[in-house]
This record gives sequence, C-alpha cells and structure tokens, in this order.
Amino acid sequence: MATLVPSHGGGTTKPLRMPEAERPEQLKRAEGLKKVPMSSREVSDLIMFSIAAYTPLDGFMGEQEWNSVCTEMRLANGVFWPIPITVSVDEDLANGINIRDDVALVDEETCEIMGVMNVIEKYSIDKAFECFHVFRTTDEKHPGVAKVMAQGEVNLGGPVQVFSEGEFPEKYPGLFLSCSEVRALFARKGWSRVAAFQTRNPMHRSHEHLAKIAIEVTDGVLIHQVLGKLKAGDLPADVRIEAINAMVDNYFVPATVAQAGYPIEMRYAGPREALLHAVIRQNFGCSHLIVGRDHAGVGNYYGPYDAQHIFASLWPGALQTQPLKIDITFYCTKCGGMATSRTCRHGPEDRVTISGTGQREMLTNGEDIPPEFSRPEVVEVLKAYYAD
Repeated sequence: MATLVPSHGGGTTKPLRMPEAERPEQLKRAEGLKKVPMSSREVSDLIMFSIAAYTPLDGFMGEQEWNSVCTEMRLANGVFWPIPITVSVDEDLANGINIRDDVALVDEETCEIMGVMNVIEKYSIDKAFECFHVFRTTDEKHPGVAKVMAQGEVNLGGPVQVFSEGEFPEKYPGLFLSCSEVRALFARKGWSRVAAFQTRNPMHRSHEHLAKIAIEVTDGVLIHQVLGKLKAGDLPADVRIEAINAMVDNYFVPATVAQAGYPIEMRYAGPREALLHAVIRQNFGCSHLIVGRDHAGVGNYYGPYDAQHIFASLWPGALQTQPLKIDITFYCTKCGGMATSRTCRHGPEDRVTISGTGQREMLTNGEDIPPEFSRPEVVEVLKAYYAD
C-alpha cells in the first residue's frame, strides 16, 4: 500500500470545517455576534484552515507565535512555520471585543459570515518588523508589504471554525479539493512519492518541462493551481484552467498527472513563501515541491534562486516535503529541445525564452507565440481570451 508523507507536525490533517449538520444553528447564532470584516487574504487563510492546508494550526496566531514565526520560523511548540497567519481589526472594533468573546468572521467584499473565532488574544504588532523578516523589505511597492501595512492596528488571535468556503466549491467543482480529498486521490492512484507543481499562470513549455522532470523521479505530479486573488495582470483562473487542461490533455501521459486547485492568496514572499508552499504540500500528501527560478517572487526583491537556497537553512526534521530544485528551462535551437543551463552548453542566442509578461504583451499586440515557447493548443485558448 502506498504511504504518503504525514501531515505537518506529525499528526493527522486538521480541517477546521464545522460539520454540515451544525452549520444552520451556529450560523444563526453567529448573526448575533460582533462582526470582524476580513480582507481577501484573511478570507483565503480562513478557507485554508477549513480544508486542513494549515495543519497543525487551530486558528489565527497570537502574539507569541507571531513573533516566533517572524524571527525563528517556529510555532510556540517548536514546530516549523515560516509566515504569520493573522487577522486584524481597527482599534475601535478591538476595544469592543473582550477576551474569550466569540466573533463572526465576515468576508468584507460579500458580507457573508464564513466562520466564528474565539478571541483569546488582542495585540498590536510592528508591521515593519514583520515585513522585514517575512519579505526582506519594507518597501510598500512590494504587494505583500502593502497588504501588511494596510492591516488594522490590532491582531486577534484564537481558534476558528469555518461555515463556508465561499464560491470555490461551486465555481471549481472537481478542482477545489481539500487535503483529505487529494490524499485519497493519490491513494487511488497508488502514489507515495508525489511532486507538486504550483502555478498561477498558464503552463508554457518551460513549465511543462519542469513537471516532466518531476514525473521522471516520482510516481506522478500534482498540478496545483492558485485559485485565490492574484495580482494585477494575472489571467483569470478559468482561462488558466482551460489552458492547462489543453496542455495536460495533449502532452502528458494521463496516469502521471493529477490536478487540483486551492484558494491561497499569494503573498509574493519569495523564499519564505516557498517554505510555506512546502508545508501546505506536505499536508496535501506531496513528498516534493518543484521550486524553480524566482518561486513566489515579485519584481527584483529576491535573487533568482533564493527560494531554493533557503531550504538548506532549515533544521533536520523541520519539513518532510523536500524541494525539487530545477534550473531555469528554455528551448535550445541547437539542442533541438528543452534544456537547462546544466544540460545545454549553448549561448543565449540559441535559447528561446519568453517571460510570462512578454507572452502577455505579445498576445495583447496580436503577435505570434513561437511553438518552442508555448504549445499551439495553449496559445489558441489564450488568443481567444485576449481577442475578447
């Protein structure tokens, strides 16, 4: 029988989803509680609790854990954790909440009550301190820094129970899967060594090559799409899904690929976020995470391979899921195929490399995308979107 990696922290996965039979009564009760509005990132984190992706956390972090995670990448009990998971409110609302109060957690965009939280801590933080440790910068042009700096003045810490996962179950049927559902999928396939490939973009030839390298050394690859809120310029998730399906259906052996999506909102924290992605993939049952060039990066805030190097700084046993560190890939006209700088001796003049940004510009301008960069079936999907 296939044995998958254990969930993070050594126990079983911990979904913080309230049993369906209890939801109507508890939702009615929550309507009478103080309401805590959540940003899109906080909503995303709440749903991550619901599907067990943030195992072993019980809810949003208190002050001791916030500080320990920022400075040492550890929870209070010593378990590895690389990025604070918090919810914040303004001072006026915080002053009206007492310790041990239950509060209703509300999506500020839709006004839906999504869960309840038992408040065991209220505390203020040095936002620049968090940004310096997590993002390595306090520059508010960095989208992750901007989010932290825009938070309320007071963090609330305490355990949560989740009523709703928002639009994701209905909008992405068969793709939006919990940790237990993905683990069951792997078990049905008989997989024990699984590599996760995360993407928030359509897959071009370089992405395809990364995934196929992983397939060569594992039982299969999980193409794990980001379904949460993206940054300006990223393609809508439904277009990306169609484009990825076009690639998988035409260029991968069916028994080697599984697909799923999850609702995380990218923080663009580079190295630290690569570590968080590995923690999450451990909870989903993946033994490996593909970490390529500038994983979870943005702009020029991180070196191209910082997200690979940071794994070497961890202590033994911090993570079960290990990185598959792969160099930047490209099509070499002299080699006549996909390659990396470790396998190709030829120069830049022989390499076909187009960034995701470059591809978007070419599509916007109606230019042709060379087949050495992107598969024609994928390009057709993208052209249809840009033509609208």
